[in-house]
Amino acid sequence: MRSRGVAVSVLTNSLAATDVAAVHGAYSRYRTRLLAGGVRLFELRPQVSNLELQMIGSKGASLHTKAFTVDGRLGFIGSFNFDPRSASLNTEMGVLFEQCDLAAKMSKEFDRQTSPDVSYRLILDSGRLCWVGGENESFHRDPEAGQGRRLLAWAIGLLPIESQL
Repeated sequence: MRSRGVAVSVLTNSLAATDVAAVHGAYSRYRTRLLAGGVRLFELRPQVSNLELQMIGSKGASLHTKAFTVDGRLGFIGSFNFDPRSASLNTEMGVLFEQCDLAAKMSKEFDRQTSPDVSYRLILDSGRLCWVGGENESFHRDPEAGQGRRLLAWAIGLLPIESQL
């Protein structure tokens, strides 16, 4: 999409804000390529302190919303992950709609969620990942994530399990 001039912005969990180490470990391999390709990438700051990191997800049921808008009129909201596992194995759902007012509200919420007080914006700083927050706030490693959390996500990222996530 970027090669065709389409603006693409993505908001996801930071390592400090996720409870699923496996998913973050797999996703983290793509950050540099996404940024180099012109994708605007944001990661949510942690909102809950002492979030317990799990290998495969929360102990309780949870719903991680997936949402996007296209051209200010089309949109999707749901739990569907747009991958083979979600299409054939998981019980996933979503609503695809064409409604300008709802798409506008979603865009406004995206802008709120990607503000510096809620999320970090990732950039490449001399080819190196950099998380940028508020005034003079920048990091060259996953912010607010302890060494153990970073090590676990890195190790999981090395495993050939992406098709199972």
